[in-house]
Amino acid sequence: MTTNVHFLCAGAAQGLVKALQDGFAAETGAMLQGRFGAVGAMKEALLAGEPCDLMVVTAAMIDALVADGLLRADSRAALGRVRTGVASRSGLPVPDVATPDALRAALRAADAIYFPDPVRATAGIHFAKVMRELGVHDELAPRFRTFPNGATSMRELAASRDARPIGCTQVSEILYSPGVALAGILPADFELSTEYTAAISARAAQPALAAQFLARLAGPASKALRAEGGFE
Repeated sequence: MTTNVHFLCAGAAQGLVKALQDGFAAETGAMLQGRFGAVGAMKEALLAGEPCDLMVVTAAMIDALVADGLLRADSRAALGRVRTGVASRSGLPVPDVATPDALRAALRAADAIYFPDPVRATAGIHFAKVMRELGVHDELAPRFRTFPNGATSMRELAASRDARPIGCTQVSEILYSPGVALAGILPADFELSTEYTAAISARAAQPALAAQFLARLAGPASKALRAEGGFE
């Protein structure tokens, strides 16, 4: 019978987890099983009692869940920081987003704007705020294409038929998504750099295996892979 290691993981680390899961299975015989999504949705799932051996979300949320006794403080391991960027569909001209004025113009020129959940996803919440600060949120709202997480947003951007689409999510989700290109990070005035951390659940059914995968995920062996995927 196959042993399953259950996880709840922020979308920003989806590409990294998927890149490591086959090696983990070959080494241990255990299979990773879980889901990816907005950090708010992952917290809701944990609180609802969804099976979880390992959780990967923002450092701030890990701290809060450790304080509540839901995650093990002695297991915390940092993956790195991920900045928030702007994406275009591969093959289209890459927009200039280097300054607030350039970003405002690029957004107004787009006929569809793809980004994650503006209520529960870290990047979606922030990007909605950026558009408000640029004074274009309400004007562009009919063009919004929002999805539960950044990976889905980028997949939909890649598959879109829009003539001039644009997207925003965390850099790791852009770099790991085929069919989209990183136009650049948000201008310095709006920069969002989010630290991601993993920890083992206090109710883990497979704590030893979760610790093995955590060592692979956050350890020196995957440092180059994390850097390639946008973790700093």
